[in-house]
Amino acid sequence: MKILVTGGAGFIGSNVADAYIEAGHEVVILDNLFTGRRENLNPRARFYLMDVRSPEVGKVFEHERPDVVSHHAAQMSVPASVEDPLFDADVNVRGFLNVLEAARRNGTKKAVFISSGGAVYGEAAEYPTGEDYPPRPASPYAITKLVSEKYLDFYRNQYGLDYTVLRYANIYGPRQVPHGEAGVVAIFMDRLISGLPCTVNAYQDEPRGMTRDYCFVSDVARANLLALEKGSGGIYNIGTGVPTHTLDLFNGIASALGRIRPLSEALKDPARGEARPGDLKRSCLRIGKAKEGLGWGPFVGLEDGLRLTLDWRLGKRP
Repeated sequence: MKILVTGGAGFIGSNVADAYIEAGHEVVILDNLFTGRRENLNPRARFYLMDVRSPEVGKVFEHERPDVVSHHAAQMSVPASVEDPLFDADVNVRGFLNVLEAARRNGTKKAVFISSGGAVYGEAAEYPTGEDYPPRPASPYAITKLVSEKYLDFYRNQYGLDYTVLRYANIYGPRQVPHGEAGVVAIFMDRLISGLPCTVNAYQDEPRGMTRDYCFVSDVARANLLALEKGSGGIYNIGTGVPTHTLDLFNGIASALGRIRPLSEALKDPARGEARPGDLKRSCLRIGKAKEGLGWGPFVGLEDGLRLTLDWRLGKRP
């Protein structure tokens, strides 16, 4: 089938586009390269340099007539959404509506929408958190993701545009940029490789930092493949179900790098910083529904995932 991937030059979107192509699908990529990179583009995909808010998006859909749109384009930073909620909503809501309108006018059958399990639930009392838990978004970014899910339900009921929502945990792996909350793996790796000290942000009552559910990008790409034909009208958490404190994540990265090159004792002891506006204390996802509805589960554990990511950052491409 033909799939249009918005944000397909970005970290996750490009990995998903590669997986689609390797599975034999025809892929079209739309990206404004604000955070995406040309070097991430698969040469077998057709590329349109374009913002999802552009009125020209409709012309791309009219010309390409994709069967599925995989929507990865987003303003992805929680702190940035707090600082500028108008821009956040403009990209994440108005931009997505622009894509949905183009899709329904041009015969697109399904949308795979990337939401955030690491944000929409807020400070959940249920932990790990399942899809049925009432969302309590604690940042403008999380609000835009939840609103977009509601629009999908409307478009399905009104126009018959099918959808599957994937609520991501914190995704890491090759091509990740050190930007945004989910970029902490890239931030720690880049700083340690450069011989620079790191900072673990934390709330006062938990010096080890926040807890997050870290999922490797190849597992996420596989979930996107399955969502092409499964999960109709459903919402699925995509994570590991395993919580990791930020300090433990740092120690895992330092240990992996230390097996390759010596680290000074000063670098092994990160500074402590305060949590940023919008940061949740803890986030971890239940993933049983994805196993039942998509036939999906994670394959790559954190230790192996960090090693694979570090190899990529050091130029040891697979």
